Amino acid sequence: MMTIKQFKAAIASGALLLGFSLAQSGWAQDYNEQPTPEELAKLGLEGTELTPAGAIRAGNAEGTIPAWRNEPIKPPPGWQPGTYHADPFAADKVLFTITAQNYREHADKLTAGQQKMFETYPDYYMNIYPTRRSAVFKPFIYKAALENAGRARIVMSETYPNLIGFSGAIKAWAFPIPKNGPQAILNQATRPFTPWSSHILNTTPVTSSGDYQTVKLSVQYHVPWGEESNSIDNFDPTAPGAGGFYYLQTTISPAKQAGQVVLARDPTSFAKQFRQAWSYSPGQRRVKRAPQIVYDNPLTSGDGLATTDEGFGFNGPNDRFAWKLVGRKEMYVPYNAYKIWAPGVKVEDMITSQGRFNQDLARYELHRVWVVEATLREGTRHDYGRRTYYYDEDTWAVMLTDAYDRRNELWRLWEEHGLMWYDIAMWTALPAVASVRYDLTAGRMLLLNIDKDTPPNFDFRVPPETYFTPAQVRRDGVR
Repeated sequence: MMTIKQFKAAIASGALLLGFSLAQSGWAQDYNEQPTPEELAKLGLEGTELTPAGAIRAGNAEGTIPAWRNEPIKPPPGWQPGTYHADPFAADKVLFTITAQNYREHADKLTAGQQKMFETYPDYYMNIYPTRRSAVFKPFIYKAALENAGRARIVMSETYPNLIGFSGAIKAWAFPIPKNGPQAILNQATRPFTPWSSHILNTTPVTSSGDYQTVKLSVQYHVPWGEESNSIDNFDPTAPGAGGFYYLQTTISPAKQAGQVVLARDPTSFAKQFRQAWSYSPGQRRVKRAPQIVYDNPLTSGDGLATTDEGFGFNGPNDRFAWKLVGRKEMYVPYNAYKIWAPGVKVEDMITSQGRFNQDLARYELHRVWVVEATLREGTRHDYGRRTYYYDEDTWAVMLTDAYDRRNELWRLWEEHGLMWYDIAMWTALPAVASVRYDLTAGRMLLLNIDKDTPPNFDFRVPPETYFTPAQVRRDGVR
């Protein structure tokens, strides 16, 4: 029989990860299944079958998806850093348009939610552009991913049943060759991330008649996970106090909501820690613990049209759903959203008189995506009974989500219109250029976008250990 000390050592080494998980959750699958040496040999930056992100390097047989090349976007002539990114693909023409009249011809490359949009709105359409595999990150990101492959491990929380964490990965995708759903969702959680940002987030819930009011939020965040200086020796994602995501949000308009603050701190890995959150109300002038800001708590100022865990496509604790990796598939997804990102495009330009997103601004391309099914675990609760996620193979960012209610009826469609910020070689994160949520039952839309009056500031820096704290919120609130 093992001693307590031997047991803890085995857990730390990964030897008992599977057995411990099986004992806790009755899993019938080894979530720490690792790629074989032959599979790992397929990963590489140049000349291999797979890229460091695990994407298929080659294009498809039809030639409608090109091969991935390690060639970053060249900024268009005249573009100045610190401004909104000019469209490097402005000369691209629409290949064809999918409409309510012809969508069935393309149904194999459309999600259930996209198909429902055509069935619900006869005037809905999607402009399909040439596919540009523009997601090319800095060399240190790909180096980290290659080192993570085969080294990263699933680590289950000993405190919260079914809460999935990880160890042995830094800076980039933990599992470039995913073997199961938990490994796939952790690729989304560990994707490359801009370490610092300060920006204004517009949140615009739209009524079924097309009326809306925009709420502006001042947002600052810090993601220590993404720092280039991290190494496997100096950054342990499971260590207590290892910051994963610091988030501070202050409502600045309209006036009746101004001054409300939300502070959230997530661990890098949920193996040993849980989310911490606080809120501040100007009326009460008190900073309070806010354990409710998690899971299906309504998204701030979203008028009930989205849940807290839908930011980034998905965020926060992952224990309420069972995750199944379905496989890879070619789909039409939002991509290279530079037309939306143009500085002259305001909220009023994005919303039509029918209360939907202006599809003239949207660019869809054919990309390979990873499909992951999330099913609500028995004995837990959430507004959604099931969700289907579509992760871009080159970034592991969520492109689309179909969300079902607890009766398993299709309820909502989430679109992430993203692009590469080519000056910092990062894919847009929070939010995407435009995050669009359609409620197919209520006939309503929620739009999230970065405000166009002031570009995001990636040079923002503060001492995180003092800035992202309840004490700082209290000091700012008193002022």
